[in-house]
Amino acid sequence: MSTVQKKKLLTGPMVREAAKDSLVKLNPVTLIKNPVMFVVEIGTFIVLLMVLFPGYFNAADSIGFNITVFFILLVTVLFANFAEALAEGRGKAQADTLKKTKQDIAANRLSGSSIKVVASSELRKGDIVVVRQGELIPGDGEVIEGLASVDESAITGESAPVIKEAGGDFNSVTGGTRVVSDEIKVRIISDPGESFLDRMISLVEGAKRQKTPNEIALNTLLISLTIIFLIVVVTLRPIAAYLEVDLEIPVLIALLVCLIPTTIGGLLSAIGIAGMDRVTQFNVLAMSGKAVEAAGDINTMILDKTGTITFGNRMASEFIPVGQETAGDLAVWAAVSSLKDETPEGRSVIELVKKLGSRYDAGLAADAEFIEFRAETRMSGMDLPDGRKVRKGAVDSIKRWVAAQGGILPDNLDQSANSIAGKGGTPLAVAVDDRIYGLIYLKDTVKPGMKERFEELRKMGIKTIMCTGDNPLTAATIAAEAGVDGFIAESTPENKIEVIRREQQEGKLVAMTGDAPTTLRHWPRRM
Repeated sequence: MSTVQKKKLLTGPMVREAAKDSLVKLNPVTLIKNPVMFVVEIGTFIVLLMVLFPGYFNAADSIGFNITVFFILLVTVLFANFAEALAEGRGKAQADTLKKTKQDIAANRLSGSSIKVVASSELRKGDIVVVRQGELIPGDGEVIEGLASVDESAITGESAPVIKEAGGDFNSVTGGTRVVSDEIKVRIISDPGESFLDRMISLVEGAKRQKTPNEIALNTLLISLTIIFLIVVVTLRPIAAYLEVDLEIPVLIALLVCLIPTTIGGLLSAIGIAGMDRVTQFNVLAMSGKAVEAAGDINTMILDKTGTITFGNRMASEFIPVGQETAGDLAVWAAVSSLKDETPEGRSVIELVKKLGSRYDAGLAADAEFIEFRAETRMSGMDLPDGRKVRKGAVDSIKRWVAAQGGILPDNLDQSANSIAGKGGTPLAVAVDDRIYGLIYLKDTVKPGMKERFEELRKMGIKTIMCTGDNPLTAATIAAEAGVDGFIAESTPENKIEVIRREQQEGKLVAMTGDAPTTLRHWPRRM
């Protein structure tokens, strides 16, 4: 499962819907599935008849007592129904959230040489659409022309945009994601109702609250106890009559409800919700109490690196000057180039400069022109009022930009860039006009406390395996820093599935967290 944002356990609409369903569940056909509460409902109905027709039951003298008993029994049944309805309503709420993401998006469909704006629901497999900067991709497809940065956080939880381009392994796009730079042409590969979001919605809507094995065993015990106490209470009235003691029916019903395990029967669903809420507090969305209970038996946990073990956002960790430049000058110009850069990388550069105590003129941002990052140029920066141009971007792009202006490339530039790449980082070059000042070392930082958490899992007998598409050197570096038990480098969705099956064949219960969309797309092909 991809990274999930923390959600509230209870919302106003969810509570109102559950309250309405708790009344619907008073139907005996529905309630008979919970025998304990079904017995309570029968008792509630009998007492109600005695309240409505006191003369027929010779209960006129105890009308107040009967009304009290009826009210208490009714609240008991409604509470149990409410807890059950609330548990069932969680899946519906999750589906509604996904449906909001799957909105009807305006699509620029190519028709010959012209563009026609249509609703995304009108698109069919094979249609070609044009998606510009700031627009949402209207459906699942493949990039057939151009390249662009795409924000897939709505689907994968990853906040860093990814480059999508025609051809190669990174040409697939998902409906509902946003293009943040440039323009691309996309060929739609799915008809309405067959997209990734549609499959996710069907998965959630088709899921029903499953009872845990413990809940089933406990329910069997409760039914047995209910039958025993029902026999006991029923035999009390003839025994009392023989002893010339008058036991009123509402008293016997109240006694029966007190004897049978009504509280446990009514709280079973609420207990399941409590377990689901507990994992929700840790940003894990549980589909059922059965899933929560099964989590206690996990032997192996497989984790994606990006966004799970690491932040997923590349963050500036070091300034490395080249040539005769100093780290101080490099830090200043890196800050200037990032003054209007609102990406996670840009903000991390400013934070690192502040941490190092370097001073720069923040006022330059007021009159300077910000050059946005483009997939074609692979760099961004600032054009200052005095004519100087500051750029920050991929090393190759900066080298070409500086060379075009007649600049000289430092001898140790490539060596420093390769050193950063060898450590699993990403080098960004910083240049002013025809002069390269150095490199920004961007590092995919391991989340704080991960090593301690994996150590706790190890003590619990859970083995952790990290899967990543990084090269073996980078994967080994991150794995050592995070403290996982093992790792798989240059991993594909098929590799993940193979690991899961291998562990399962050894009799282990396997859990996985990470890139859900990619794995779901490949899993059915291997079943």
